[in-house]
Amino acid sequence: MRQSFDTEENRSLLEGITYLTGSADITLNMPEIPAREPFDGEITDFLNEVSKRLMRMPEAKGYPDVVTFAFWIRKSSVLTLKERFMRETGNIRLGRGVAFHIAPSNVPVNYAYSLVAGLLTGNANIVRIPSKDFPQVSLINGAVNAALEKFGEVRPYICLVRYERDKRRNDLLSYLADIRIIWGGDNTIEEIRRSPLRPRACEITFADRYSLAVIDSEAYLRSDDQDRIAEDFYHDTFLTDQNACTSPRMVVWMGEKKEEAKKLFWEKEHALVKSKYSFQPVMGINKLTSGYLAAARREDVSIEPMPDNFIVRVKVKHPDSSLMDFKDHAGYFFEYDCEDIVEIRGLCDDERCQTIGLYGATELLRPLLTSGIKGVDRVAPLGRTMDFDLLWDGYNLYERLTRIIVL
Repeated sequence: MRQSFDTEENRSLLEGITYLTGSADITLNMPEIPAREPFDGEITDFLNEVSKRLMRMPEAKGYPDVVTFAFWIRKSSVLTLKERFMRETGNIRLGRGVAFHIAPSNVPVNYAYSLVAGLLTGNANIVRIPSKDFPQVSLINGAVNAALEKFGEVRPYICLVRYERDKRRNDLLSYLADIRIIWGGDNTIEEIRRSPLRPRACEITFADRYSLAVIDSEAYLRSDDQDRIAEDFYHDTFLTDQNACTSPRMVVWMGEKKEEAKKLFWEKEHALVKSKYSFQPVMGINKLTSGYLAAARREDVSIEPMPDNFIVRVKVKHPDSSLMDFKDHAGYFFEYDCEDIVEIRGLCDDERCQTIGLYGATELLRPLLTSGIKGVDRVAPLGRTMDFDLLWDGYNLYERLTRIIVL
C-alpha cells in the first residue's frame, strides 16, 4: 500500500499555492487514483470538448498558438496519434501515475501541450504554469475548467498551479510524482533537481536549445507564394519573440541565387513584422548591443544593413555553436551563405541544437544529418517548427510517460 501524503504538514505547504484548476485535496489524493491506459476514450472526449470550446471563443482567434493547440487536441487528431503510437503487443500499457510538469516561463502554451501529453499517456498531472499572466493561459484554462464541468471523472487528473520559487513545495510535488517533466531550461533543471524523486520515479528534462532555418534560394524564388513564406517564418520566430527552443536563430542560405532570394525574403519579412509585431524600443537596443558585441569579439561577423531595428541580421563566415553566446531575441538572426550543407556541421554537432526549419527538399540536409552530428532532433517545414508532437527533443514521450505490464 502506498504511503498517505495527506498530512497536516503537506497541507500547510500547499496553502501558498494558487490553484487555477484542481485543489489541495486533488493534489494529495493523486497518488491513490488509478493510472489509465493511453488514449483513454474519456480523456479523448474531454480534450475534444476543450478544443470545441476554444474554437468557439472569438478572442481565441487572435492567438494563433491557441488555435493551433485547439486543432491539435481535437478528436480526429488524437485518434491519428493513437494510430501512430499504439501497437498491439499482447502486453498492457498504463500511465506511470502522477506526472509533475514544470513549464517554461516564456512560452505561453507550452504548459498545455505538456498537460495533454500527460493525459494522453494515462497520468494524473500537476502542472506548474507560468507566473506571467499570459492571455493564452486564461483562455485555455477557461476552456479546461468549463469542460471539467461536463467530464467530472477527469477532474482528479488535473491540477494547474502557480507558486513562487519554493524548494519545500518543489520537494513535496516532486516526491508525489512518478515522473517529473522539466521544461524550463538549464537553470530551472538545476534548481528543480535539488528536490529528490522517489527511487522508482523517472525524469524528462528539456534543456536550453537553439534552432536554425535552411532555405534553398532557388526553391524560394520559384515559389508563387512568398508572402505565405514570410508568414510562416514569422510564426516560427516573432510569435514567441524567438523565446521558443524551436525558433530559428540562424538562417542558412543554399543554392545559386542567394543574394536575390535574401533581398526579397527580408523585404517581405520586414514589411510583415512592421505591420503586425508589437515592437518595443528596448528590443532594438538589445539586438544592436548583441550584434556589436559579436562583431567586437569575432572577426568573422558583420551587421547587414536594414531600414531599422525591427530585424537585425548578423552575417557570419564561420558558423559554429559558439555563436549562441551572442544570441538575442525579437528578430535577431545570424545569417550564413552556404555552398555545402556540411559546412554547418560545427553548428549542429552540439547537443543543444534542436530543430532545422527547412524550405526546400529534405535531401538537401541528408549529408549533414548522416555525418554523425550530436545535435538536431527534428527537421520541420518552415512555418511548422513549433508544431508539437509526442516525439519531441529526441524523446518518445509516449514511451517515457507510460509503463508496460508484460504478459
